Amino acid sequence: MGSGKRALTTAAIALACTVTVLSAPGTACARPGRPAPAPAPPGGSAPTHGGATGAPGGGSAPAAGKDLEAVRRQLDTLYHDAAVATDAYNAAEERAKKQSARIVDLAREIVKGQQKLAALKDRAGAAARAQYRGGGLPPEVRLWLSNDPQQFLDDAGTVRQGERATEGLLTEMTRTQEDLKQYARDASDQWKELDAERKAKADAKKRIEKEITAAEQLRSRLRKQEQERLRKLEEQAAEQAQTAWLDTGILKDISTRASAEGQKAVRFASDQLGKPYVWGAEGPSSYDCSGLTSQAWAAAGTPIPRTSQEQWKQLRHVGIKDMRPGDLIIYFHDASHVAMYVGDGAIIHAPRPGRSVTIAGAGSMPILGVVRPDAR
Repeated sequence: MGSGKRALTTAAIALACTVTVLSAPGTACARPGRPAPAPAPPGGSAPTHGGATGAPGGGSAPAAGKDLEAVRRQLDTLYHDAAVATDAYNAAEERAKKQSARIVDLAREIVKGQQKLAALKDRAGAAARAQYRGGGLPPEVRLWLSNDPQQFLDDAGTVRQGERATEGLLTEMTRTQEDLKQYARDASDQWKELDAERKAKADAKKRIEKEITAAEQLRSRLRKQEQERLRKLEEQAAEQAQTAWLDTGILKDISTRASAEGQKAVRFASDQLGKPYVWGAEGPSSYDCSGLTSQAWAAAGTPIPRTSQEQWKQLRHVGIKDMRPGDLIIYFHDASHVAMYVGDGAIIHAPRPGRSVTIAGAGSMPILGVVRPDAR
């Protein structure tokens, strides 16, 4: 496979290819000439822990290539850890939303139960008063005083029916009171869980900010020419990974035909190109990786889990050779990043802090697997 075919297309050509794929299934885009390197992915190659050296100070001589490679790996680790913490933050946020909604539902049930109990008490009180007014004398005395024995028997049957109805009211009142107690216990439990999720969100936010701040400080200690060399190293790492992936011949097996829902999801993701990455964001002006994919599929009419890890856990897995535009590619061993496959070996994703929604090579990061949101 030639280098022109192997490398990732520029954003403009890849986007044109996406439109072509969606409008004319089965058509692939050519890659004329040598394209620009793929945008640096979050984490670049697989994150590695350890072995990284400290960044040189601003006044020092430019770092050697080996030192910059260590800096690149260290940045990969920092951004990867920030992505893991972002997933934890998003998961806590989703659980907190569900718990808040459950508390609101329970509050409504409690109000309805209280209203029902008040009505039952009124009915029971009225029945008791009616029974008291008609039941002051023993039955044999009322029979002796009655001018119409049959009427007495009819009245007695009515009284018995009233007594049974009153017993039913009391039973229903007791059941309603127990329901109210259970609602109150459930609400209390939900409040405790909500408080725990708020703390989990706060802890995750601290971890995210810590990792991002460390990455920014590490970059800031590099001189301008070192930062440019680092950028090229990141691009080279992504391009090499993409080339190795394409060299397997995988594209000849992958379908270019998206489902109707997949086409909608790809169009939504394409419309977000250039918008900044912001952790925890779900649009419309900024996104994190799973915020983009979840909103794209929501726009296509198929709600999916909010986080990349839950998308990996809950959505249907398909083989890489069976993927099609609109499918989601999950990256890294811990499912900490997700992107949307758009065809011709390319993805659209929100990479990491400091970057924008962009097109990159599907093989530019370590692939964990592929999931399909729609059933067909």
